[in-house]
Amino acid sequence: MEKLLLYSDDELGAIMIRKTFIVYVVIFLLVLNLQSQAIASKIEPKQDSRQLQFQDMLVLFLLPHMNDKLREVYAKDLKASPELYPYFVNVSQVERVNGFRGFDFLITLHAIPTVGPHIPVGEDLFTFEITPGVVVKLVNFKHLKGPNKMDFPPNYQDLLR
Repeated sequence: MEKLLLYSDDELGAIMIRKTFIVYVVIFLLVLNLQSQAIASKIEPKQDSRQLQFQDMLVLFLLPHMNDKLREVYAKDLKASPELYPYFVNVSQVERVNGFRGFDFLITLHAIPTVGPHIPVGEDLFTFEITPGVVVKLVNFKHLKGPNKMDFPPNYQDLLR
């Protein structure tokens, strides 16, 4: 004997809402993952090297200075301070200011700050001067783009001012 399952209209509606919600969550997670991969592929090298190791050490050293500036710059646009992950920072240029074996440097870094689960909020260029005595001075900052409301998923738009 076959058993026939019957659902009320309310139960069918609730089931459809749950299924639709699950589909939207899966799509959102896929888009977010693709977006993070696209950003990482722009900056992320494919293999390790001695040069990359030194650049990464330099980025770790400069990250607190960069985060201070980002907190200040993005305060007018965002309710939360953006985060800057070392793998979203690329050393664009290094210059010895006073010639061979001089220890005054100008270092330019390209950065992509994020909020939430790696949602990019912009692009920025920092130029630091590093001098003996480990003195770090931000000599130039250029905000290239962002934040753009269209880049934020609906459930993170409340982070925008």
